[in-house]
Formats: sequence, C-alpha cells, structure tokens
Amino acid sequence: MSVAEDRPKTGGPEAAEGYKLPGDPGDAVTTRIAKLTFAIEKMNLAEYTALLENPWRLMWVNFIAGSARGLGIAFGFAVLSAGLLFILQGLMLANLPYIGDFIATIVRMVDQDLRP
Repeated sequence: MSVAEDRPKTGGPEAAEGYKLPGDPGDAVTTRIAKLTFAIEKMNLAEYTALLENPWRLMWVNFIAGSARGLGIAFGFAVLSAGLLFILQGLMLANLPYIGDFIATIVRMVDQDLRP
C-alpha cells in the first residue's frame, strides 16, 4: 500500500468530522478562516450592522450612553469634592499654623457661595 492510498480524500467523511491531513496546505487556510469567523462573531458584527441600519435607534443608544456618562461624571465630581472639603475641614480644625488659616479661608468662601 502506498502513502497516497493511506490518506483519506479531502471531501470524504473524515474531513467533515474534523480530520486534518498532515501535509494539506488547506489546513492553514481552514484554521485562519475559523479564527476569522470566531473573531467576527465575538465582535457582534451582525448586531452592529443592524444598529447602523437604523439611525434613530443609533441616536437613542448614543443619547442614553452620553446621559449616563454625564451623570457618572457629575456624581463622581460631587463625591470627590465632598471628600476633599471634609479633609480640608479636618486640617482646619487641627490648627496648623498658616495652613489652617489658608484652609479656613477656602472653606469659608465655599460655605458663603453655597448659601442662597
């Protein structure tokens, strides 16, 4: 029996079951196609193209995303500012020379701006 007779044909049932021929140059192409298919499925290309086909839905999704981003930035800024003011008030109460007076002035100005 020759080597050519030992190998199954590429279109046979062995190839359909995932059997790969050792010297077949199509193996690299098949592997690359499989990787490309997986990458396209992973990026949800079908959903993205469906979104691009409907411009009103695209604008709505972007509006919601922008609103959520804006609220997140505002909330984060408020939390960080409150924390900073709390720390500055603690430093002011510690009666540190010069630093305490400077921080007290800043806190008084912020308090005056917040009052109606």
